[in-house]
Amino acid sequence: MALKTAQEYIESLRTLKTRVYMFGEKIDNWVDHPMIRPSINCVAMTYALAQDPQYADLMTVKSSLTGNTINRFTHLHQSTEDLINKVKMQRLLGQKTASCFQRCVGMDSFNAVFSTTFEIDEAHGTHYHENFKKFLTFVQDNDLTVDGAMTDPKGDRSKAPHDQKDPDMFVHVVERREDGIVVCGAKCHQTGSINSHWHIFMPTISMGEADKDWAVSFACPTDAEGMYMIYGRQSCDTRKMEEGASIDVGNAKFGGQEALVVLDHVFIPNEYIFLNGEYEFAGMMVERFAGYHRQSYGGCKVGVGDVVIGATALAAEYNGVEKASAVKDKLIEMLHLNETLYCCGIACSSQGFQTKAGNYQIDLLLANVCKQNVTRFPYEIVRLAEDVAGGLMVTMPSQKDFTSDTVVGRNGETISDICNKFFAAKDGVSTEDRQRVMRFLENMCLGAAAVGYRTESMHGAGSPQAQRIMIARQGDIQGKKQLAKDIAGIQ
Repeated sequence: MALKTAQEYIESLRTLKTRVYMFGEKIDNWVDHPMIRPSINCVAMTYALAQDPQYADLMTVKSSLTGNTINRFTHLHQSTEDLINKVKMQRLLGQKTASCFQRCVGMDSFNAVFSTTFEIDEAHGTHYHENFKKFLTFVQDNDLTVDGAMTDPKGDRSKAPHDQKDPDMFVHVVERREDGIVVCGAKCHQTGSINSHWHIFMPTISMGEADKDWAVSFACPTDAEGMYMIYGRQSCDTRKMEEGASIDVGNAKFGGQEALVVLDHVFIPNEYIFLNGEYEFAGMMVERFAGYHRQSYGGCKVGVGDVVIGATALAAEYNGVEKASAVKDKLIEMLHLNETLYCCGIACSSQGFQTKAGNYQIDLLLANVCKQNVTRFPYEIVRLAEDVAGGLMVTMPSQKDFTSDTVVGRNGETISDICNKFFAAKDGVSTEDRQRVMRFLENMCLGAAAVGYRTESMHGAGSPQAQRIMIARQGDIQGKKQLAKDIAGIQ
């Protein structure tokens, strides 16, 4: 099958029987729901750019499994050049959407599960790797969007999965049958789950022998019986449901998406199982997925950062302060921080290496350094954006006030007249354009888009402490001590 178009992707979602709940009610036409559709538009952009010859080198690639041209989001990295192009592609999409385009988690899970299943089979004589190759070929041939699901609710985090009062706090096997397994549990904060055709479920932590029923990985269609999603709220999200609020929304066309994904006795056939009790490999799968996903943030967050910087520069221009030295210096600092993130994404990619399975993995230390910086720099970029833009981005009257014909002035002035008078920008700039850039920055810094930029920069792909643990493991302190001893003459 050829690469899907954006419209074909959207129409393919309508054929699914995905169960979606929001505000305590089932949403039947979730594809066109005003709160969900912007996130679908974001995923659709990954299909649209793949159809554009201008971006063919970044967005498409030859499959290592079939030799066919596929979307890079379904690709197994075959070189350090592939790893670098992944980051460049993610930056491009961040620039085009100013939001989370949601296919990264699937791409990162493909590469983690591919190499891990190879080594499980090598150790145990299982057939997980062949299962996965067949599944990924199906995904590539049909240009599917797949959600990578890792984060369990975890319950009491001081306890292992088998010690939890409620065993469903981690996804686990509740029944093993000749033809497959039955699983229960949930995954939290799942990016793009509703917009995906399939899911790949993975463990979320390293496990011991007592946790073998929780050491499970598998693929599952999004509309499988017993599986459903509860949509996650975002700041200012109901603005999307207000009539005539295109300016107040900020980014009216694009947006991110998170959901709680629940598995209520879902049957998984043997052909879609990639880990089933081999607990000693749970940590490997987690570590590899986390590494790939922490690399991803050196691309997607940088692309969104480009847009934040551009909007901040526009706000300064509309306010008439673009030539002030303090403003110029703040924009330079924003650029410096953003490009530093990009440097880390490129660095961990350029230092990648081939796994036993044949695909390429990033440098884990540098990937974790990349994500550690992402937990900090976007916050400073946003702070500087708010500094330059001014307080109007959070105190401006509603869009309706700027068009209201209600008379309030002694000379017959309407609310619209008053708002347009007192919130006017510099000469040559319309009040509406100033409205738009202020609301856009509010959305990026504090609103729904902040979920995919600021807050997700902290917790997506693991919280800061998770990266610090990996940096400690990969940093080779003992080796560095030996370097000092050798030079200092210490025996």
